[in-house]
Amino acid sequence: MRLEKGAKIPSFEIKNSKDVKISDKDILGKWTVLYFYPKDNTPGCTVEAKDFTCLLNEFSDLGVQIIGVSKDSIKSHSNFISKQDLKIELLSDPDMIVHNLFGTWGEKMMYGKKKMGVIRSTFIINPDGELVECLYNVRAKGHAERILKIIKKLV
Repeated sequence: MRLEKGAKIPSFEIKNSKDVKISDKDILGKWTVLYFYPKDNTPGCTVEAKDFTCLLNEFSDLGVQIIGVSKDSIKSHSNFISKQDLKIELLSDPDMIVHNLFGTWGEKMMYGKKKMGVIRSTFIINPDGELVECLYNVRAKGHAERILKIIKKLV
């Protein structure tokens, strides 16, 4: 089930790359970009994470935190952050709990074939925990810049 604009974020609790539990309550109180991506250290996911890292100061100046979520392990996230010199928070969701809550796991087209997988998606969440934007099936290249433009109109 996909979430829609205006809905409250669902309750969740998973760990970040430092093995610290992060929950929906940690998102409340500030603007948040929560993005879901398929796999650490793959070409598109690396471009997206590096682009968000490059623009992090601009997001931070607007009071916005950036959080990425994938089903990769904590160790994989830690290696990804180190190898790519990322400055964003990454959450590990190996049991697909948060993916399912946000509707980012499902059927998608890949190389002309239908298959189950992570649907690259981004959610903009206001300080009250309300979904202001729900973007499914996004393209990695240039995505961080598009999100920054949207954020600038919102805050």
